[in-house]
Amino acid sequence: MNDTTIPAPRKVAEITIALRWGDQDAFNHVNNAVYLRYLEEARVRWLADVAQDWDRGDGSKPIMAAVQANYRRPLTWPGEIVVQLFCEKLGNSSLTIGHRIVDAADKSVLYMDGNVVMVWIDPATGKSTPLPEAIRAACA
Repeated sequence: MNDTTIPAPRKVAEITIALRWGDQDAFNHVNNAVYLRYLEEARVRWLADVAQDWDRGDGSKPIMAAVQANYRRPLTWPGEIVVQLFCEKLGNSSLTIGHRIVDAADKSVLYMDGNVVMVWIDPATGKSTPLPEAIRAACA
């Protein structure tokens, strides 16, 4: 196996996202499922910055294979958050992206942390493919 564990996760992006009133649930806080949407938005923005053809190019596409989400405190509207992304582990066809959702005004306020495992696959066959070089370079 040619996995590379990165000793100290390298921050690759900080994406600011404004909370929307409609993100709240009946308990007047942002619904837990919406946190995952914030992570998705940040990953997609980062991937688009790193490789313009991250979702088309040679035909391989990333899928989320696993997610670890630790909810630390509730989010409430109005406000802004920063999603911090870190490269934690590079595999042949997978990338573990660490994430932290913090308050935009005070980054010491942590709302969520954890990671996702993204695997690049050939959609026609469902088989894994090597990580795109642009993604690998962005994490090195």
